[in-house]
Amino acid sequence: MNQPMNRRTFVQAALTAGAVSAFGLADQARADTPLNTQKRYTMKLDSSWDKVFAASNKVKHRKLQFKNRYGITLAADLYEPKAPTPPNGKWPALVVSGPFGAVKEQSSGLYAQTLAERGFITLAFDPSFTGESGGDVRNVASPDIFTEDFSAAVDCLGLLAQVDRGRIGAMAICGLSGMALTAASSDSRIKAVATASMYDMSRSISRGYRDSYTPEQRHAIIDYLSQQRWIDAAQGRYAPGFHEIPFDEQGQLIKGDRVLPEKLPANPNPVLAAFYDYYRTPRGFHARSINSVTAWTATTPMPFFAFPLMAHIEMISPRPILLIAGANAHSRYYSEDIYQAAAQPKELLIVPDADHVDLYDRLDKIPFDAIEHFFHAKLK
Repeated sequence: MNQPMNRRTFVQAALTAGAVSAFGLADQARADTPLNTQKRYTMKLDSSWDKVFAASNKVKHRKLQFKNRYGITLAADLYEPKAPTPPNGKWPALVVSGPFGAVKEQSSGLYAQTLAERGFITLAFDPSFTGESGGDVRNVASPDIFTEDFSAAVDCLGLLAQVDRGRIGAMAICGLSGMALTAASSDSRIKAVATASMYDMSRSISRGYRDSYTPEQRHAIIDYLSQQRWIDAAQGRYAPGFHEIPFDEQGQLIKGDRVLPEKLPANPNPVLAAFYDYYRTPRGFHARSINSVTAWTATTPMPFFAFPLMAHIEMISPRPILLIAGANAHSRYYSEDIYQAAAQPKELLIVPDADHVDLYDRLDKIPFDAIEHFFHAKLK
């Protein structure tokens, strides 16, 4: 897993997949949502256990909803320790989300439940337009709105009587890490931030893996996205497509309508195989996960070209940052670069013999002891 992502191999495999899959829920819209949606999207939350990980007998769990600053209703899972209440009657708390294209029933829920076992009230939420959260258009991503979702989750936690609103932190995985750090740069209520397998989605989408896009390729992508808007407007719906746009050996842009293929090709790229092993197998598959069944809207990359994440990373200081990455992760350089850009106090933890996806759910590799120590020490 120390090989760089072969973007062409990854996406050409995806091209063999079929049409966009429905989410498996009767009241959920498809990815090609009509442009002029008249009825606001809502979902009835099911209280039954629907996670890809086992429930813990050490925590209490319930689902809840709250609104962000734009009036979008977000869905979340609240995990509370069953341990004796602290002397002051209030717990430190964490908002949790990620990866990009995942849902709260996957990696973020596992982190939230595990950290609740360790003495935090945690809130794992679906970002706007995804999973059980609201938003008329489905499966569209926004660097601004996803950043706001973290602050809205802080609102929700801070209004709970059992939460110490002066001790709220953020824990984010993979592609939502950039939004968590961006939120902390403008929201001082977030007292500490930890990330795992961090991705800078603005950088990845607009510049390519390890900034490999040429200026000509970046212009070609912008032209493709711009023309796709004409198509969407004329057809009256948002088509799905790749959120990271690849090119073939002839320099031609490649299109597709699934993040991951339905079947893994022979001799796959190791990074593709790792993502597939999580999202497309019983290990992590979930019917509401974009990465498991479908793709983002094709025009999703547009705001990530326009609005860089973490542009004011230094403003998090003097609040602390912990960046965690696998030693063999193809994404390791994102954590290392943000570590260099951030002001003190900051920590970079490299996990030996771990790849990017290992830190989604491998309990023998996720450094929960270090995460627990970081938040208990910093959320004073």
